Amino acid sequence: MLQIAKILKSNGTDGGLLIGVRDIEVGQIDLQEPVFIEFDGLPVPFFIQDLQQRGTSKAVIHLNDIVNLEDAEEVVGRPVFIEGEWEEEEELDFTGWTLLNRGREVGTVTGMEPIPGNLCLYVGETLVPLHEDLILSADPVTHTLDLDLPEGLL
Repeated sequence: MLQIAKILKSNGTDGGLLIGVRDIEVGQIDLQEPVFIEFDGLPVPFFIQDLQQRGTSKAVIHLNDIVNLEDAEEVVGRPVFIEGEWEEEEELDFTGWTLLNRGREVGTVTGMEPIPGNLCLYVGETLVPLHEDLILSADPVTHTLDLDLPEGLL
């Protein structure tokens, strides 16, 4: 089972639920397949009757058998699951690439450290975080990686 959302609050009096979606986009939710909510440690399937996107990571959802405010309030705060497993993404190996900081050469990446939640690069003895928010560009042809590193990190 994969957690794809969390029920944030009830929405209206007709059993609507506001969910916060994680790890996938709202448009990727398969409306033909059931979602699961745990009750007493067991996953219970619900079919999606209606799904309306709200922003980039939220949606109002109506599920079968959740038809009023009382039903909706009972599931608030619970995670929403689908069947399946996440496919592992192929990680790029940046070893040997030239690391730039805003266009200025920092050095050559000598290794990578898969710290949980934050992949880091070794540049000599320095450990540099590799986060998507820091990447300005990555060129696999020239093997250069340009980051916007915070002041004082190097």
